[in-house]
Amino acid sequence: MASPHKTHIPLPPDPGEKSLDNEAYMSSVPIHVVTHASQLPEEFLQPSRERQMVIGFDCEGVDLCRHGTLCIMQLAFENAIYLVDAIKGGETLVKACKPALESSYITKVIHDCKRDSEALYFQFGIKLHNVVDTQIAYSLIKEQEGQKRVPDDYISFVGLLADPRFGISYVEKEEVRVLLRQDPNFWTYRPLSELMVRAAADDVRFLLFIYHKMVEKLNERSLWYLAVRGALYCRCFCINDSNYADWPALPPIPETLTSDKHAPEEETLSVLDVPPGKMGCVIGKRGANILAVKESCSAEIFFGGDKGPPNKVFIIGPVKQVKKAEAMVRGRMLQIY
Repeated sequence: MASPHKTHIPLPPDPGEKSLDNEAYMSSVPIHVVTHASQLPEEFLQPSRERQMVIGFDCEGVDLCRHGTLCIMQLAFENAIYLVDAIKGGETLVKACKPALESSYITKVIHDCKRDSEALYFQFGIKLHNVVDTQIAYSLIKEQEGQKRVPDDYISFVGLLADPRFGISYVEKEEVRVLLRQDPNFWTYRPLSELMVRAAADDVRFLLFIYHKMVEKLNERSLWYLAVRGALYCRCFCINDSNYADWPALPPIPETLTSDKHAPEEETLSVLDVPPGKMGCVIGKRGANILAVKESCSAEIFFGGDKGPPNKVFIIGPVKQVKKAEAMVRGRMLQIY
């Protein structure tokens, strides 16, 4: 049965072709609302080495984290977009996607995977794996171009699309943003309205084009950073008693880079427990303390915030820089706030 919903996906030119006008490669594709696993492509449900693929991926929900409500998973293929309705299809439908979301044979392109990964892990036992996080890729491209890394230099997905490096023309639907502010339960309502379908599809339909544009700009060293940091982002907020022992191994440093005298250092994730009442000392007035730590170390530092987990600090980066950040954060805990 043909889908009543359609959208356009920008596709990269064939290898060797020169792209003169991004609009020339816009492809009209159907949007399928999925309530049963049988509506999804077989090659997605049963990943294999012979049928490796790259898809755009995102999640929508209410207060999306370990405790929030996952409402929709969006999957963007070159020939269609699938909106996996977690409200109607329930746990059975979401778990049918588990092999694909955990597979090394399917690359999931996503913008900032941390909370999506947390929701999938704690609510459905899914360990999101093999992601290309466009937020990480964007930072790596800027570093390759010689721009200095700035603490908390994160870019929204709409901001990413507007960057002239990628040349995507997209006007964000202000109507959706207003509705989300007015009613946080926006994504729970069924049946899905035309506006909901369009908004959900818009969050993934550009991802494959952005992926190809980004990958062609990254050198081998940056591609390894992209892989390992994506893996660390996925597990960032998914802390449990196993200390990530049940997660896949991190991507090793390629042999072609280890032979270099400037070989990259292994990257790691550290989770620090902050004693009750000491988080204010760690952060400082108007964030001054934690900003000083970030400016002194080449490591990323995250907090659970209102969504949790509370009283923990997450540090991602090269091993030596993470240890340096750990020592500075512990020092802040000793201060009187």
